[in-house]
Amino acid sequence: MKDTARVGAGVRAARFIGSEVYRGSSYGAWHPLRIPRVSTVMDLARALGWFPPGAYVTSPRAKPEALEIWHSRDYVAALRRAEAEGAVDDATRARHGLGTTANPVFPEMYHRPATSAGGTMLAAGLVAQGGVVHAPGGGTHHAFPDRAGGFCYINDPVLCLLSLQRLGLRRLVYVDIDAHHCDGVEHGFAGSREVRLISVHEERRWPFTGALEDDAGGAAFNLPVPRGFNDTEMRAVLEGLILPRVAEWRPEAIVLQCGADAVEEDPLSRLALSNNAHRAVVAALRDMAPRLIVLGGGGYNPWSVARLWTGVWGVLSGQSLPDRLPPAAEAVLRALHWPGARAGRSPPGDWFTTLVDPPREGPVRPELRASLAVLARR
Repeated sequence: MKDTARVGAGVRAARFIGSEVYRGSSYGAWHPLRIPRVSTVMDLARALGWFPPGAYVTSPRAKPEALEIWHSRDYVAALRRAEAEGAVDDATRARHGLGTTANPVFPEMYHRPATSAGGTMLAAGLVAQGGVVHAPGGGTHHAFPDRAGGFCYINDPVLCLLSLQRLGLRRLVYVDIDAHHCDGVEHGFAGSREVRLISVHEERRWPFTGALEDDAGGAAFNLPVPRGFNDTEMRAVLEGLILPRVAEWRPEAIVLQCGADAVEEDPLSRLALSNNAHRAVVAALRDMAPRLIVLGGGGYNPWSVARLWTGVWGVLSGQSLPDRLPPAAEAVLRALHWPGARAGRSPPGDWFTTLVDPPREGPVRPELRASLAVLARR
């Protein structure tokens, strides 16, 4: 089975933003983000020969003053201080949400998210004249101006969108297909007449925001989807919500948060997508604006994250996804392990040998059709 992106003149030059800061950086031994993610995507893409000259760009680290275009100065200072001291006091924990179970103190707790933010802000500059960028280290959509939340210390999607606005772009679309609602991004652009937000996320899942009736002051279309959300249903959402709402906005740029936690094997959701669904969204959005930036996001199974985001890069860069991975790429996946994985999460053989999941089709349930009908009337 092959998934072939268009190659040749029809594919705009794509850039991939990565960094070695993600290699060996972990939130701690028992945190869901203890696993390698971006570094594995980098290694897989290299093993596949998918970084031609000029395609790979090393992410800069955003300076504090750059982060302060949205985050408060006190918060950025607290984050830097927590990294330097390796601890936070009770007042900092209460005010800024640092040093909690979800957002622990760890050695790169400022450097890593500041690098992610630097990458997404760089992505905005790279597409200034048009183009496509994949920045899988980005997508931390739960941070607020003065507070960390949901494994997110800095809200790089907001900083990316603000950077696009500073370039003079006025019609932007942010699409988020992470299993969790983009509460921080919605906070940043509620009531906006320049940024349209579209979020597809699991219902009754943390952070318990993004209800169907929540339109963020006219800026957002929120679609909570039911447990077991399948590929057929995602196709219905793509065709019935995402594509028409993007098309009518006529965006100058699209930012897609392509979290990998909505796939069936992820431990932090109860959705049932294959990675084919994510690649289909990427392929459909690629030509709907002259500028496309695809971020990462959630994803807590190391094999499914690596295979999904590497496949996304393949779509963006015009590669043909092989039926069977070459030995060097297979070795990258076989070298992974998942410390603390729950019973029943042992990797099947195809997680080592292919980037493409078997399709996970199913019925489009009446409750999803009803929700799409509500949003179609807005």
